[in-house]
Amino acid sequence: MNPNELALTSAIKLRQLILSKQISPLELTKLYLERIDKLDGKLHSYLNVTYDSAIESAKLAEDSLMKGGYLGPLHGLPISIKDTQMTKGIKTTSGSLIYKDRVPNQDATIVEKVKKAGAIILGKTNAPELGLVGTCINKLGEQGRNPWGIERTPGGSSGGAAAAVAAGLCSMATGSDGGGSIRIPSNFCGIFGIKPTQGRVSSYNGSTSRFHNMFSQNGPLTRTVEDSALLLEVISGCDEKDPITYMTPPLDFT
Repeated sequence: MNPNELALTSAIKLRQLILSKQISPLELTKLYLERIDKLDGKLHSYLNVTYDSAIESAKLAEDSLMKGGYLGPLHGLPISIKDTQMTKGIKTTSGSLIYKDRVPNQDATIVEKVKKAGAIILGKTNAPELGLVGTCINKLGEQGRNPWGIERTPGGSSGGAAAAVAAGLCSMATGSDGGGSIRIPSNFCGIFGIKPTQGRVSSYNGSTSRFHNMFSQNGPLTRTVEDSALLLEVISGCDEKDPITYMTPPLDFT
């Protein structure tokens, strides 16, 4: 399999290749980082690429694999996080100049869950200011563009996430959807995304505030339906920090 084919392979298949040791988490992470360097200068799907921490996480994932340690359902899979979702120690702008230097001291619950599942965070994806519109334009820099035609929008507000998935700049991505913010960019970029039922996935965003957006739900963006089912299983479940989440265990979406 050549690098282009590998980058566009489903996350389910990539995980099988990792577990069978046909490819290492470090090799896969380097592949995606190289593609970001090569292609994202035109797409602007990322606002922040976490090169050093991604490589370090990949080395730890590889070491755990070789030593027969615990392997979570996303072990070694490079993932992107929407920049409206808080990441501890990683700049999170929410697409706004107001927050251009913000570095949270807590993770959003879904970020905690993808980390625990073994995923490797490549960086934060582009979004309009505060995720409020259906495009990928903000005042932080170049607007996000559609990989099928860079003169076109990838949609929004999870536009950078959808573009990164479609262009093979990550294996899967997290997004959020209030009025179409996963569904619109998934449609525009030719990938799959789903807005989960309210309460299925925690809305806790790593803030000390107890306010929750009753319309927006966190969810997956992936190249296949099966990949989204896998990611949705990981990020679903009860969260004491979000009183609206279901008390019942997540469904077997796969």
